[in-house]
Amino acid sequence: MKDVMRSPLAMRAIRAALDEDLSPSPGVPGSKWLDATTLALAPAGRTAEAVVYSKSDECVVSGATVAKAVVKTVDPRMRVRIGVLEGGLAKRGAPIIVFGGSVRSILAAERTALNFMQRMCGIATLTRKFVNAVKRYGTMILDTRKTTPGLRVFEKYAVLCGGGSNHRMGLYDRILIKDNHRRLWCGDAPDRLDEAVRAARKAFPKLPVEVEVESIEECESALKAEPEWIMLDNMSEEEMKKCVRICKGISKTEASGGITLERAKAVAATGVTAISLGCLTHSAPAVDLSLEWRMV
Repeated sequence: MKDVMRSPLAMRAIRAALDEDLSPSPGVPGSKWLDATTLALAPAGRTAEAVVYSKSDECVVSGATVAKAVVKTVDPRMRVRIGVLEGGLAKRGAPIIVFGGSVRSILAAERTALNFMQRMCGIATLTRKFVNAVKRYGTMILDTRKTTPGLRVFEKYAVLCGGGSNHRMGLYDRILIKDNHRRLWCGDAPDRLDEAVRAARKAFPKLPVEVEVESIEECESALKAEPEWIMLDNMSEEEMKKCVRICKGISKTEASGGITLERAKAVAATGVTAISLGCLTHSAPAVDLSLEWRMV
């Protein structure tokens, strides 16, 4: 699993988040950011260790490396120990990450670090539930572009930590012909989807092509051009089974459209290659994390 902090987008997002929470302190010489309460009450030379742990029994860890980058950006002298690796399961109360150094630096970085982690752990934890639900069928669990603006790199990384897979990262790395594209290109004619696939391939021959279909007839039309993927949108399990059968050996199939955790197993049993889920990133509940002191 690639380290999310290798992305240049990651450090830009971290700096923006710190600027959002802190601002330069004109009254403190040499200060880069201002945490007014801490500067007023915490002695300048005081050091401590701070432990981050989950208050939940179900926490798949994601974002520990991001939290490390946050505290190191605030204070490069900070010591960081990661107790549970990315993708690992953290038990309630178990140390996930430990920060050591200036209490002023820890307090300045605390909320930003935890905000990233609690969001990412929530996504990883929900993803793991879907992955476990369809495990016996070998079905891929995919994310979507329904992400928080500016945080996509972190949220899609969290899906990987949960055992899922990334769909396209943006509009630039895959052709995905959806209903709105079709209406603009050829109206609602379901028998011309193969022409849309060929037109897309001609424009961008190096990109994989996926086309969304809503019926067996549309699936048959798209298959004439052999796209890499066919998205089965809001279909019943019976319709999915028929589409999987006719797509076999030609195109991979992706089930999409309001699929819940309770329904995921039945959808996977149809034989689809993958299930894509916007809920992984737009509706995952944050994991409740807490930070406590170990004075040294």
